[in-house]
Amino acid sequence: MMHYGILLIPFISAFIGWFTNWIAIKMLFHPREPKKILWITIHGIFPKRQKQFAEKLGKLVSNELLSFKDIEQKITHPGNVQKLMPLIEGHIDQFLRVKLAQQMPVISMFIGDKTINELKTVFTAELEALFPVIMKNYMIGLQEELDLEKIVIEKVAGFSSDKLEQILVSIMAKEFRFVEIIGGVLGFLIGLLQVLITWLQ
Repeated sequence: MMHYGILLIPFISAFIGWFTNWIAIKMLFHPREPKKILWITIHGIFPKRQKQFAEKLGKLVSNELLSFKDIEQKITHPGNVQKLMPLIEGHIDQFLRVKLAQQMPVISMFIGDKTINELKTVFTAELEALFPVIMKNYMIGLQEELDLEKIVIEKVAGFSSDKLEQILVSIMAKEFRFVEIIGGVLGFLIGLLQVLITWLQ
């Protein structure tokens, strides 16, 4: 006759499965500093590999996620330039009708609406052609001055261990919880299998 205490095995196995996965997740971040226990040195994976993690992330951000070339293409795209033209045209109109009259009243006396509209058309067309060139040169200079990869590496490498854990847990909280639950479920199934094997013997 099977002892009913053996029915506790699936629940004990479930707890062990959940607990070991919980410990494994905690060991991603803890201990913050290396701890030597007997001849084994224990150190959280992310604190230990934070510098390498920062370097990989820096390369990923600068090369794949936020490259200057992509930003340049977006800014200088004809469709985006066209969106700016009404604002530019409005400023040119304001300059020719108001500021020019204030700064050079004699010249403004000889400029009527027709001339203003013609000048505005010429200036707008010239600026529309010039804007992509200006932005391209600006982005080249900005890329030389602003090392995006270096900035990301320094920022991530400079995070405290608490901050790094907070960021990663906020991103992967559901995944970590799933790993814990899977540990419990697998532990329960293994325990149940042990009970069935024992019962069939």
